Amino acid sequence: MANFFIDRPVFAWVVALFILLAGLLALPQLPVAQYPNVAPPQIELTLSYPGASPQTLDESVVSLVEQELNGVNHLLYFSSSSNQGSATLTVTFQPGTDPELAKVDIQNRLKVVEPRLPRAVTQQGIQIEETSAGYLLFVTLTATDARLDTTALSDYLARNVVNELRRLDGVGKAQLFGAEHALRVWLDPSRLVAVGLTPADVTRAIAEQNVQVAAGSLGELPAPAGQELTAPVLIKGQLSDPAEFAGILLRAGADGSSVTLGDVARVEVGSQSYNFGTRLDGKPSVAVGVQLAPTANALATAKAVRAKLAELSRYFPPGMKYDIPYDTAPFVEISITQVIHTLLEAMALVFAVMYLFLQNLRYTLIPTLVVPVALLGTCAVLLALGYSINVLTLFGMVLAIGILVDDAIVVVENVERLMATEGLDPRAATRKAMGEISGAIVGITLVLTAVFVPMAFMSGSVGVIYRQFSASMAVAILLSAFLALSLTPALCATLLKPIPQGAHARGGFFGAFNRGFERLTGGFEGWVARAIRRLLPNLLLFAVLLAALVALYGRLPGAFLPTEDQGYLITDIQLPPGATQERTLKVLERLERHYAEEPGVANDLVLLGFSFSGSGQNAALAFTTLKDWSARGPADSAAAIAERANTALAGESEAQGFAVLPPPVEGLGTSSGFEVRLQDRSNRGQAALKAARDELQARLVGNPIIAYVRETALADSAQVQLVVDRRQAAALGVSFSALGETLGTALGSSYVNDFPNRGRMQQVIVQADLGTRSQVDDLLRLEVRNERGRMVPLSAFVSADWTQGPAQLSRYNGYPAISLAGEPLPGHTTGEARRSSSAMASPVV
Repeated sequence: MANFFIDRPVFAWVVALFILLAGLLALPQLPVAQYPNVAPPQIELTLSYPGASPQTLDESVVSLVEQELNGVNHLLYFSSSSNQGSATLTVTFQPGTDPELAKVDIQNRLKVVEPRLPRAVTQQGIQIEETSAGYLLFVTLTATDARLDTTALSDYLARNVVNELRRLDGVGKAQLFGAEHALRVWLDPSRLVAVGLTPADVTRAIAEQNVQVAAGSLGELPAPAGQELTAPVLIKGQLSDPAEFAGILLRAGADGSSVTLGDVARVEVGSQSYNFGTRLDGKPSVAVGVQLAPTANALATAKAVRAKLAELSRYFPPGMKYDIPYDTAPFVEISITQVIHTLLEAMALVFAVMYLFLQNLRYTLIPTLVVPVALLGTCAVLLALGYSINVLTLFGMVLAIGILVDDAIVVVENVERLMATEGLDPRAATRKAMGEISGAIVGITLVLTAVFVPMAFMSGSVGVIYRQFSASMAVAILLSAFLALSLTPALCATLLKPIPQGAHARGGFFGAFNRGFERLTGGFEGWVARAIRRLLPNLLLFAVLLAALVALYGRLPGAFLPTEDQGYLITDIQLPPGATQERTLKVLERLERHYAEEPGVANDLVLLGFSFSGSGQNAALAFTTLKDWSARGPADSAAAIAERANTALAGESEAQGFAVLPPPVEGLGTSSGFEVRLQDRSNRGQAALKAARDELQARLVGNPIIAYVRETALADSAQVQLVVDRRQAAALGVSFSALGETLGTALGSSYVNDFPNRGRMQQVIVQADLGTRSQVDDLLRLEVRNERGRMVPLSAFVSADWTQGPAQLSRYNGYPAISLAGEPLPGHTTGEARRSSSAMASPVV
């Protein structure tokens, strides 16, 4: 093979250029990521049931959906979380599963269970999206004009930005932390009682009088002979503004009297939901959280989002500005950039070392030309395999550089030796040299490849990580051997100059270096000879070193990947159960002041009503972005800032909070640390599950490995338990369905239908007005119509008691579960802490 290319050097150049060109064409197309796609694909289902308690959602909705999920193909596991009025199910599939096909499979399964779900759930719709844990970035919209409120900003985002972001490649979910406009009908229960109406009468009247009518056309075929005109018939059945809705007739008397919607309710265009709030650096704003699709590229998606926002911002109305205060992509880019710098530095060092020892630019140039050809060829193969440019593939290339030049150096040095000792010309010396070392090159290549190839067959997430590293190493080594048998001998035969026989001595710097190196080599050979003569002491020394290695390896902490300073941190805030958003906001203001005084903090984005533990007025989540690494010292690292934040939060009497670092790998969880789950597999009930939680947490107190363990759910909260006297209700002629309809509309809000609002269909929602649903007495003053048409107050057959109940219920693989998250103490790893907590949990559950 080598002789073929020695005789045809142009062909060798063409082959090398072909490899080079393939790599150059592949390079722009290769996705760029920090790590390979380790996280298994996930599909998220969001269900809405306004007014429903976590127990109602868990029993009547989530459990039914989970029964159907058990038959989904390639299912790994699924988990669910039920909060007040909404539930989220996360379905995780085996690595390599096509998320699009998985999504279709879930949709087909849901069709089976939909008839069994409550009408309010199917009416609101079940949202199914590809997503991953954690957020890629947040986009915020802030008003610079005082006339714009957050509801107007949120509506603009829903109309003009969110859907544009969802259409971008790589975006799995774009979640609006706000709501678009809706037609809000705020009922006054006292006025309803005065005119003898119920909330059900209101919703029925709106549904009957706010309808779209398709009236047809005049002169539509078949038409009578002589018909000369056809025209569509228009009728305005759907109302479009608050004044028209206020005129909806609720009741008309024979004497000409009437009751309209405006007589018993306040009608306005408000917000579809008031559950969330957003603050950016202490100022109200609205945010959109962008999550990656399971197989998406973080850098490409972040760039696409920024480009789209730059395009959309040209059409923003005056008084609005957007920001991206939180973005995880820069850390990925910096990680890749640092590895590329290391790659270039390694190439420069290899060139310098080769020139120092070969002492001839021609000899040094030949191995140097091989490196970029082999690396670019590796990029072409990575693209063909569907891999990416990431820290591990680049790390493989960095390690491979030394191996890449070895084959070429062996060829060049052997050719140079034959020219110097035997006086052969370059072509003849190259032929003889390749005859001597071709077998050795092939053998060494196969041995090195055999070292790395088995890593590609590892399973699980570890296999996903090391598969690409193994591929980049093995491909680079194989290409190096091929070039050593093709391009390198062709270059030696054409570029090298003849050397007079015996011409080895050199003067100057290189002569001094050679003499010094020869003395060093001689001294080393003498030491080796003496060591061989004293075999037993050296074997004992080797045994001691080996034993020390085993002992130290056993004590060395292990981890999947190290936790790094990624330039941001996450703070989870929880107030006592039942705390209102007003109380939560006061705690957040103190946290915002703390972060504003931190010199390493760039900005702070806070989400009210939302956290990784669940949704509620007593929950909040802060995403704190730090300044560039070059502007921060060791005292302002992410870990140091998080520690100071935790110290400040420890002094909070109103709330419990934790500042944590993000997970090392995007998609594997939402924060650093570990998570374990307690499952109730024997159906012993929520009380037994909570007792097991308390016992486990008590056992972990004082554990030398674990810093803390906390439940990742909202704490139990005060609840109002309504006790219905069914005999009394039956005697009064009140049906249970009428009671449920009245309570659901007045307290939980009722979605009736839609209305056109500036080119967009938006919801019509009926709910009791502010101040009329704040106390238990307000609830008992509501009235329902009995079978005889008379109004009956709830207090006549309903009593209310205060009780304690769950604000959130979770399931894991269909079993009731409680999730616990924790952090290891400094000096210990996440794996150690997780194993310790799991070992202590085993006898409990």
